[in-house]
Amino acid sequence: MFRPCIDLHEGKVKQIVGGSLTGDPSTLKTNFVSERSSRWYAELYRRDGLSGGHVIMLGPGNHDAAVDALKAYPNGLQVGGGIKLDNARAYLDAGASHVIVTSWIFRDGQLEWDRLVKLVAAIGKSRLVLDLSCRRRGSDYFVVTDRWQKFTEIKVEESTLDRLARECDEFLIHAADVEGLCRGVDMELVEKLGRWSPIPTTYAGGARELADLEAVTRVGGGRINLTIGSALDIFGGKGARYEDVVRLNQGSARLY
Repeated sequence: MFRPCIDLHEGKVKQIVGGSLTGDPSTLKTNFVSERSSRWYAELYRRDGLSGGHVIMLGPGNHDAAVDALKAYPNGLQVGGGIKLDNARAYLDAGASHVIVTSWIFRDGQLEWDRLVKLVAAIGKSRLVLDLSCRRRGSDYFVVTDRWQKFTEIKVEESTLDRLARECDEFLIHAADVEGLCRGVDMELVEKLGRWSPIPTTYAGGARELADLEAVTRVGGGRINLTIGSALDIFGGKGARYEDVVRLNQGSARLY
């Protein structure tokens, strides 16, 4: 299934090369800056019945745009980026179906279970998505935090997913090495996620055409959702038409 996205940077809807988010403006590589508001995209997704999409706040200055999107599509979008214990409930109250958390539950490369337990107690596992976005190191994938720049010691593998699935409702996993490049999906990662993940999982990164939705569905055993960003025409791309992914999600055409 296709899952939509709204990536926010400095209050605007953008598509950014993930690996360039270093905090240094000189390294930032932007594929697309929309003239349309976050609310416009949220209303579009609501109209077309696309649920489970994510609003990601890439750095400061995105709170208002995120809340506008959530209010436009109540209980239809997840929100992430700077989410922690003291603000998670506010975003849920603003209309998010789930909050997406990553960096706040990690410190010094380790997952802080006390923080995760407190968050689950406060909002419930059914409202929590864990962002396990990762980068490759050797033959393995490791969770990365802080705009995908810092490696943790947490390996994306079956035992990790099994354990964390007990504390959340879904996983969101960006393949940060290929995010925003439109050079192809990391199918090795997709295949592993399809075998390993016991709960709904959305993969993002590298999608370049509609056929990638078919491939992810097949390779992931029908268990992995796909986000298409920079390749999508509503984000300035030429590889996939939004109306086509909607048509596939609505079941009016076969994937394969």
